[in-house]
Amino acid sequence: QVQLVESGGGLVQAGGSLRLSCAASGRSFSINYMNWYRQAPGKQRELVAGITSGGRTNYADSVKDRFTISRDSAKNTVYLQMNNLKPEDTAVYYCNAGLSLGPGRYANYWGQGTQVTVSS
Repeated sequence: QVQLVESGGGLVQAGGSLRLSCAASGRSFSINYMNWYRQAPGKQRELVAGITSGGRTNYADSVKDRFTISRDSAKNTVYLQMNNLKPEDTAVYYCNAGLSLGPGRYANYWGQGTQVTVSS
């Protein structure tokens, strides 16, 4: 059993910063990739940023130059540093991970979500 636990959400004023964390825990897994998604009320869930096991990153155009995804492989943790936050960044942010559970065994996991609210 693998769990993803997110933390770091909250309320911040426009122009402020937050850092989200997502820690993966469980038995016998390795991380292939970890992503951050977000879902605003009435909108579809969208990919915000991702990082592979090799350290390659990708970002949604709307967050480039403001958000930075990083990882601590020793802690199985991924971070999302969010700077210059805008009201349109308000959403529930979800951690997503693609894991290898053994030879030929792969699984995709989601965290429970953490609310980010940016006031104008």
